[in-house]
Amino acid sequence: MLTIGDFARYGRVSPRMLRHYDAIGLLTPDRTDPATGYRRYGAAQLARLNR
Repeated sequence: MLTIGDFARYGRVSPRMLRHYDAIGLLTPDRTDPATGYRRYGAAQLARLNR
């Protein structure tokens, strides 16, 4: 699992853009910590991000 910062860096987008994609339902994280709200992305989601 990748943090939002790592996932953004590998996908060459900003964390802000990933939060926007989550808000509109385009790319939701694999897991979200209910206590902190931290988003975790899977490496397989990079292919979807790059489409």
